Amino acid sequence: MRRTASPFSLVATGLGTFLLVLAALLAWYVEPRAERTSIDVDVTTVFTGTGSYFDTAKIRTVRDRKLTITRQARGDVAESERSGNAVWDVTTSVDTAKSLPAADPHDALQWTLERWVVDRRTNEPQHCCGEQPAFSGEAYLKFPFDVQKRTYTWWDNTLGATVPLRFSGVTKVQGYEGYRFTGTVPAARTGSRLVPGRIVGQPDKSQVLAEEWYANHGVELVADQRTGRVLYAAIGPRKTLRAPGEDKDAAVLLDSRKIAFTPATQRGQVALAEDDNDRLTLLGTTLPLVAGGLGVLLVAAGLVFVVRGRGGRPEPEGSERPDPDTSPTTLETSTM
Repeated sequence: MRRTASPFSLVATGLGTFLLVLAALLAWYVEPRAERTSIDVDVTTVFTGTGSYFDTAKIRTVRDRKLTITRQARGDVAESERSGNAVWDVTTSVDTAKSLPAADPHDALQWTLERWVVDRRTNEPQHCCGEQPAFSGEAYLKFPFDVQKRTYTWWDNTLGATVPLRFSGVTKVQGYEGYRFTGTVPAARTGSRLVPGRIVGQPDKSQVLAEEWYANHGVELVADQRTGRVLYAAIGPRKTLRAPGEDKDAAVLLDSRKIAFTPATQRGQVALAEDDNDRLTLLGTTLPLVAGGLGVLLVAAGLVFVVRGRGGRPEPEGSERPDPDTSPTTLETSTM
């Protein structure tokens, strides 16, 4: 007897095999390639705190004033697609209560425009596409994917160099868990500026090429472990002027012990991190598990039906009938 496979068993086996292959592709091919820095971004983060700054109208440093730092990152999609990197244009404005809302960047205490270019997978700086300034290090606006419990080199744009940030434990931001990194920046000369002599303690000179110095009381960043997105940031910048060759600060341009993400910015960054993680989990875990589970069930069901031959009638194999000429029951011709 010969059995034929039913159409259902063939369809089930084929579909199950397809789902198993799909599950493997999602888990080991699609999801790792989904870990890419976005190019179509438009994100604004706001820091607030109190500190001192040099009031040019009063020609002196004023203290205990509210300070706001607003940073906006916008992706250059066309340049990103052309180069294969993540190309972001970043504006940063440091404002006092007088210059807010910041309608004109010239009113700000400080305003900068940067072009940030990184490898979309590794987060390593790429020197192309009009990058300005030339960055280095492992982290700046974000950390690499799959953040590790180790020290990272963070780019400090005011310093113009990298700063080591050590892993300082796991913490929560708005109820969401992240990795905390901390560090400080010792005072370092960052440039020079022509100012009236009296500002740096030399009233007998009309103009002095004063030295600009920068330090940071403390840098604290909390990053989402999987995506590297910064959930919380706090800095303590200190910018001063010194008379040429002196080792003491003569004037304070900006000084704050702590300027940090506002609660609204923290919530926004957490929401973006949750969306990123949900997408990666869907591609790397949920869909592969569902597809793999259904694939196993369908393949198993198909094989069972093939083995048992259900869904079709067994067809008898060609049987041999007795040849009437050779059958022993046939009368043979006798000779007389």
